[in-house]
Amino acid sequence: MRKHKREIAALIIEPLMQGAGGMIASPPGYLKGIKRLCNSYDILMIADEVATGFGRTGRMFACEHENVNPDILCLAKGITGGYLPLAATMTTEKIYKVFLGNYRELKTFFHGHTYTGNQLACAAAIANLNVFKKEKTLQKLNKKIELLNKELLKMSAFKRVGDIRQKGFMVGIELVKDKKTGEPYPLEDKIGWRVCYAAREKGLIIRPLGNVIVLMPPLSISHQELKSLSRTTAEAITDITG
Repeated sequence: MRKHKREIAALIIEPLMQGAGGMIASPPGYLKGIKRLCNSYDILMIADEVATGFGRTGRMFACEHENVNPDILCLAKGITGGYLPLAATMTTEKIYKVFLGNYRELKTFFHGHTYTGNQLACAAAIANLNVFKKEKTLQKLNKKIELLNKELLKMSAFKRVGDIRQKGFMVGIELVKDKKTGEPYPLEDKIGWRVCYAAREKGLIIRPLGNVIVLMPPLSISHQELKSLSRTTAEAITDITG
C-alpha cells in the first residue's frame, strides 16, 4: 500500500469469513487493521457482505463485530431471506455526492440492468426486514450460535476432522487424512463430496468446498433442528472417514 497507494483505487474484502475460499476465518482485529491501513493511504474499502450480511455471523453485518464502517458495502442474498434475488450497493455520503449532479454534468454512475428496482424483490426485502424486527431474529440467534458451537466441539475430537472454523452461522469443517500433521486428503478422493452425499442419504442437504464441509443453516432453524443437523453431519463424517 505504501508503495502503490496512488495506483490502488480500492480494497475488496469479505469480512471475518471468506466463504468460497474454504470458509477461512480472519483473526480478531484483522478487519479493523485493514480499515486503518485503507484510511492511512486513502484507499477505499469495499466490504462484500453478500454472504456474511443480515445476521449470518451473529450481527446484522459482519463489519459490526469490529466497529468498521466500509466505504462501500455490497449486500444481497439474506436481504430477502433467500426468497427472491436482490442486491444493493451502499456508499458513504462522500462517495454518493461524487456521482450526484445535473444530467448535463454526466457525473451519474450510468449502470443499470433488466431487474433494477424490481418491485417484487424489494417488497420481499421489506417483509423480511420486518420479520427481523418483529421476531427479534438477531437476539434469538445468540443461543443458537452457542448451541452450534457446542455441537461442533464434539466433532473436533474426530480423528479425521482438522480445523473447525465458525463465525455465527457460518461453519467450515476441514477433513484431513492425518490429524497430527494436518495432511489433507487428495482432492481426487472427493472426501467432501462423499460426506455430503452420505448426509443426503440421511435426509440432510449440505455442501462441500473441496475437503471442507460447509454448514450455513437458516437463521430460523429451531434448537432441535440444529441438533439434528449437527448429529447427521457427524454421522456422515464418521461413516465415510471411519
